[in-house]
Amino acid sequence: MKVSQRPQATWWRIRGVLALLVMTSVAACGGEAPTATTLSAGPLVPVAAIEIQPRDLYRQLSVSGTVEARVRVRVPTRSAGLVETVTVEEGEHVAAGRVLATLDLSEARAELVRARAEENSARLEFRRASELRERGAVSASQLDAARVALEVAESERALWETRVGFATVAAPIAGVVSARHVEPGEAVQAQATLFELTALDELVVRVGVSELDVVHLGVGQTLAVHIDALPALELVGTVRRIFPVAESVSRQTTVEIALPGEAAGLGVRPGFLARVRARVDQRLDVLVVPVAAVGADDDGHYVFAIDDGALVRRNIEIGVTRAEWVEVAAGLRVGEKVLASNPIEMRAGQAVRVVSMRNGADVR
Repeated sequence: MKVSQRPQATWWRIRGVLALLVMTSVAACGGEAPTATTLSAGPLVPVAAIEIQPRDLYRQLSVSGTVEARVRVRVPTRSAGLVETVTVEEGEHVAAGRVLATLDLSEARAELVRARAEENSARLEFRRASELRERGAVSASQLDAARVALEVAESERALWETRVGFATVAAPIAGVVSARHVEPGEAVQAQATLFELTALDELVVRVGVSELDVVHLGVGQTLAVHIDALPALELVGTVRRIFPVAESVSRQTTVEIALPGEAAGLGVRPGFLARVRARVDQRLDVLVVPVAAVGADDDGHYVFAIDDGALVRRNIEIGVTRAEWVEVAAGLRVGEKVLASNPIEMRAGQAVRVVSMRNGADVR
């Protein structure tokens, strides 16, 4: 069974008549007939744009380390003996020179008494020899022998005074007793560590920094320090020193950051975890665009500027990239509006309508 072609032919005749009427009407009004391009043009494409403004570009450094006391002293005994008294407990603050413990050195004290007696005897002998020498009763060599005997006795007395002094163990610095390793009645050997003192007024954080970031740090630079145990506290640390050699395996360099002197009073303690943040490799007042807005082809990198509602290609030179932003070294001016989305799907001359503007403060 054949299908009639008459309805389709009738439709094409009607369409041709309508087109002729439109063209005749336009001509009668003194206008021009619409071209194929005009008929194919669709609605304006909605796009997001960004206005080019100077901004600061930087890389965020974030490292962590343990809070430590810069000065920590192990206090030893200088003589072997029996511990007689211990005067401090762990956690106690002590001043420099405070007696921490004493040893029983009765034998050394007895030797000191003997040495002092011998010194007095030698001094009397020297005085007598001096008087006799003035009267010519003794020779010069006899006077010299008496003088040498007195000097020997004086050195012997000084020796035993020093050893008796070893019975007292005193704090060499002011600080907190962070460890106590002895109890009264214990026998200790010479140079055995009895206490550990920590100076809390000088707290530091030592962190490992990669070779790419450490070159942007310098002694005296300030960094933000956050303590996990004290989330509401924000400290300003200062780079105290940068170690001269990087570790061969990790390629990291140790950086020592000094915390402010009041950190201990604010609750910071050695052993707390600290997080250090800083801006490094900063580029100040540079022009940037979103990475997604940059296209690339055989002619190089480009973006689409928006000029009078249409896209205009701008060839650009790019610099460093920081996260979602890329530096524009050349090709754009301050105040220009640029397409903020992928330019590959767009074409030069395309009509667009900006529906949102991207603006921001510092970027990284």
